[in-house]
Formats: sequence, structure tokens, C-alpha cells
Amino acid sequence: MEFEGKAALVTGSGSGIGKATALRLARDGAHVVVLSRTAREIEATADEIAAAGGKAIPITADISDEAAMRDGLGRAMDKLGRLDIVVANAGINGVWAPIDEMTSEEWDATMSINLRGTYLTLHLTVPHLKRAGGGSIAIVSSINGSRTFTTAGATAYSATKAAQVAMAQQLALELARHRIRVNAVLPGSIVTSIGENTVKRNTESVRIPVEWPEGDIPITGGKPGESEDVADVIAFLASDAARHVTGVPVYVDGGQSLLR
Repeated sequence: MEFEGKAALVTGSGSGIGKATALRLARDGAHVVVLSRTAREIEATADEIAAAGGKAIPITADISDEAAMRDGLGRAMDKLGRLDIVVANAGINGVWAPIDEMTSEEWDATMSINLRGTYLTLHLTVPHLKRAGGGSIAIVSSINGSRTFTTAGATAYSATKAAQVAMAQQLALELARHRIRVNAVLPGSIVTSIGENTVKRNTESVRIPVEWPEGDIPITGGKPGESEDVADVIAFLASDAARHVTGVPVYVDGGQSLLR
């Protein structure tokens, strides 16, 4: 029970990496605030945690909506009284299209969720981590925008993911005096549902023809990773075992990005 007596927030915890992380932290004793903009999904995550003997508070909010985030987190903190772990995971792939075809509205939508949402998550939770005397922040970024730049049309997405790594490293120094550690987790190909919400338009026109080696995820022979693979790394970063780890981008991709 590594996280007994601690409280955690996991955004985007209705499915995929966020859900796996919420379940993992709750299994080890954390009281978890599970947050998503989809009420049905977030209630299901909370119910699953409770059924396994854990503790969860479901909050429905869009991370880019400041009023909704203030209200939801305020209600959660009234119940918890403290916060020790923040996992800024919620995000979208958005629209993937050639830069001269992507509209400003499409660009802004990706920026709003992935960057404004990350900013609001940290802006509103850091005061609680300071009051707790320290804690851990994990920002879920991606290999896209850091090691990998071959995802056709994903300029907006890659830009937000690169910026999240910069945020983690900037804040690692800013918050160190408060004993708050900040790290970025960069998954590669992971089995989640986020691809179902990706809009691709005319991406073939900007695709670079590349032939990948057979099995382009070396450690699994080409098979994508599981959400639990990322959740375990986030749990490590949140634990006392990572007490001297901050400002680090951690790749969870089975070596995939090294081939690209």
C-alpha cells in the first residue's frame, strides 16, 4: 500500500492510460479523484475502483474550462483536504491535416485541451501540493514532438506534446523548493481508444514514405504496449522510490522511437 493516506488526481481517467493509472494508484491505497468530461466513463471508473476496495471521487469537467475545473476540484478538495499526486493525462489527438489545410479553429481546439488544459490542471492543483509539503506531478506527453516527427499532419498535436515536456522541465526547477517533483511520461504506441477520436484529412499528401524494420517496437516484436505499462511508470514516479527524480522525460515505448 505505497500510497496509503495519500490523495491523487488523474485527469482523463475515464479510459485508457488515465483509467489504468487511477486503478493502479487506488490499488496501492491512494484516494483518487477521477476526472473526465464524460460522466458515464468517469462513473464507471469510480465504480470499478470501489468494487476493488479502493476509494474514488468522480468529477465531470472539461480540463480546458476554468470554471468547471475550479468547481470540480473545489468539491473534491472539500472531501479530501489534501493532494499529493497529480497526473495530467487528459488530452486529444485532434485534427491531423496539412498545415495549409488545417483551420485556425482546429488548431485552437488542440491547443485548448492539451496545453490550456494542462496549464489549468497544474495552476489549480499546485497550491494544494504546496500545502501538503510536496508531491509528484506526472504530465503525460508523447514520443510525437520529441523523438518522433513522422506522424503525417500531426503538427498541432506534436507541438502540444513538445510543449508539455518543456513545461515539466521548467516546473521541475520552479517547484523544487516546495519538494514537488515534476516529470513527463512519453508513451509510444499504446492500446487505447484515443485513435477513435482522431480526425485525419488529406494526410497522405504530406506523408513521408518510410519502410520500418519488421517489428518496429523492438521489445514486443511490433505489438503496441498496454495502458498498464504506462500506469506502472507513473506510479513509480509518484512513489518515494523516485524521490530524487524530477525534470525527466521518461519514454514508455518499447524502443519504438529509437527506430524513427
